[in-house]
Amino acid sequence: MNEPVLARLRQLMNLREEVETLGTLGAWTPPADWVDEDTHLRLLLDVPGVDPQSLEMQEEDGAVTVAGRRDVPLRLLSGERPGGTFRRTLPFPEAVVPGSGEAQLTAGVLSVRFEKRHPTIDVPSEHGGNEPHRG
Repeated sequence: MNEPVLARLRQLMNLREEVETLGTLGAWTPPADWVDEDTHLRLLLDVPGVDPQSLEMQEEDGAVTVAGRRDVPLRLLSGERPGGTFRRTLPFPEAVVPGSGEAQLTAGVLSVRFEKRHPTIDVPSEHGGNEPHRG
């Protein structure tokens, strides 16, 4: 390719990158992982720089919603890190006990541990079926 075409291609790629980041100051999405810990599930959410007082968590309809805010510096000269508010709803990969979430924020990672709900196992009696035994 000739030099003018490469220069124009670079301009277009930079323009595309700027357009893609236009909305990042108003909303962003922190990455999340679900971890299976046998009797518990753990949600890990990367929220470095988020004001801990702004963090909110709500469980509803088989999902957990986490929201918060990371402030953007007033005199930002160059910005690559998204800022502003976020709200993320993540479905539970397995059923959990409602209200069992225990959260902690360490090194910019929000960790929330939920107790799994284990179904009751109906074991038939030695007399067959689920009929009560009559002595």
